[in-house]
Amino acid sequence: MEYFFSALFFTLLGMAYVRGYDIVKSRSPEHLVHFYLVMAVIRMLLVVTVVALYVLFAPNREDAIHFAAIILIMYAIMMVVTLSLRH
Repeated sequence: MEYFFSALFFTLLGMAYVRGYDIVKSRSPEHLVHFYLVMAVIRMLLVVTVVALYVLFAPNREDAIHFAAIILIMYAIMMVVTLSLRH
């Protein structure tokens, strides 16, 4: 169940990035670099927060380690995909 919610979480983050990119590109393209940096920080903070909360409330340590590894892999994949889609 937590893997479904983590996939949904990353899908929503990706959709927010793509929508925000389109808005910034249409209104002021010179600020795309700033938008990317702000979104990267927001995504990183949200991912770290989700992992920290799961580690705090996980039923055992092995589940927490597996969940953190999957989230970090999904985060790396999301960063590669968003860079390749919009740049």
